[in-house]
Amino acid sequence: MATEITARKFFTSPFFAVVGASSNPAKFGHKVHAWYLHHDLNVTPINPGSPAVTVDGEDYPTVPDLSSLSSPKETSVSIITAPPVTLKVLEEAKKLGVPSIWLQPGTFDDEVLKLALGQGAFQSVVYGNGGRGHDGWCVLVDGEKAMKDAGKL
Repeated sequence: MATEITARKFFTSPFFAVVGASSNPAKFGHKVHAWYLHHDLNVTPINPGSPAVTVDGEDYPTVPDLSSLSSPKETSVSIITAPPVTLKVLEEAKKLGVPSIWLQPGTFDDEVLKLALGQGAFQSVVYGNGGRGHDGWCVLVDGEKAMKDAGKL
C-alpha cells in the first residue's frame, strides 16, 4: 500500500512522464499532464497516437513510449491507462529502470499490482487506498503534499 513516504519518493526524480496524456480536457490523462505543467515540473507526455497534446492552448510534443524518454532511469511515471495497457507499460518501465510509478485510480488490477510490487521492480509505487481522495492515491489530490514533502514546493 502506498504511504506518504512512497509518494514523497516519487517526487524526488528530476523528470516525470504521463502515460495516457491527452488533449481532451475531460480525460484524466489531460488533467494529470496539466497538473504537472501547472506545477512547473519537467514532464513528458506519452501518447503513441498523437505527435502532440494540447494544454491551455499550447502544444506539447509527445513520445510514443517510455523507451523514447531521454532519461528513463531518472523519470518518475504517472500512469493513466486501463489495466491491460498498464501491464505492458510496467513491463517496459521495469526493463528500462524507471525508479517510481504512480498508478492512478482505475489503472490497476491484481496482475498489475503483482508486477508493480514484485521484488526489485521499482523503488516507489504509489497506488490504492490512502491519500486524501475518495478513490485512493491521486496525483491531482495528493501531489502537492507529496511535492512539498519532497522539497519541491
